[in-house]
Amino acid sequence: MLELLVDGLDHPEGVCWDPRSSMVWAGGEAGQLYRVDLESRTAKQTASAPGFVLGLAADGRGRIVACCGDDGLVCVLEDGGVRTLHDGLGFPNHPAFGPDGTLYVSDSGSWGRNDGRVLRLSPDGDVDVLCDRLSHFPNGCAVTAEGRWLWIVESFEPTVNRVDLETRAVERIARLDGTVPDGVAFTADGGVLVSCYRPDRIVHVDGAGGVAVVAEDPQGTLLAAPTNVAFVGRELDRLVSANLGRWHLTLLDVGLRGAPLHYPTRWAADA
Repeated sequence: MLELLVDGLDHPEGVCWDPRSSMVWAGGEAGQLYRVDLESRTAKQTASAPGFVLGLAADGRGRIVACCGDDGLVCVLEDGGVRTLHDGLGFPNHPAFGPDGTLYVSDSGSWGRNDGRVLRLSPDGDVDVLCDRLSHFPNGCAVTAEGRWLWIVESFEPTVNRVDLETRAVERIARLDGTVPDGVAFTADGGVLVSCYRPDRIVHVDGAGGVAVVAEDPQGTLLAAPTNVAFVGRELDRLVSANLGRWHLTLLDVGLRGAPLHYPTRWAADA
């Protein structure tokens, strides 16, 4: 099942679920930050970031992390305003929290130049490079429930991978030939959903690397260059997709539940 959630947004790419407010958050091409009520299906722009909002993450305490790739910024929305958390990065694309408050950020680099990397922002605000082996435009990412692995896609290659956060070893889980993978969302069954910017498709990748299509739109109307996806609702039983190719968010029932993300008690915004 695919249906329209809200329309009239500015080419949304990032999307996340905030369990504290029970709201969906999305970003726009001109820096808009939208708060979306899941039940009333209404959207309101609440703030503006300095540039195109690519990826979002909620900290579970009412704050939203936003990656503004074109401007090399990681920002935080809090108390109705946006402040820069870290600047001078290459092309920050997507943020993901670990259980200890570390914020992992895919720094995608330039398309086709093999210069991407994965950054690590400590709870004290220090930045270092976690991994430079996943260099083919690293993009959507998330940390597993036990906190050991960072799953991340490379959009250009195109691959689904995981990084051991203790040893920094990299494992390839699957290769998605004929696609441009963009976003990820963990499923309660131990797999991950991967939204594909090309074609208009969302796939399920299980822990062994098996791939199955769970949603597709050959006409590119309800799913239109789906970039990031997030499980939403109290039971995490619905999925929301951002659609960079159009002006709306899509609500999906793919027959899967999501796995809870990490919401740290302390992270760089508290430093």
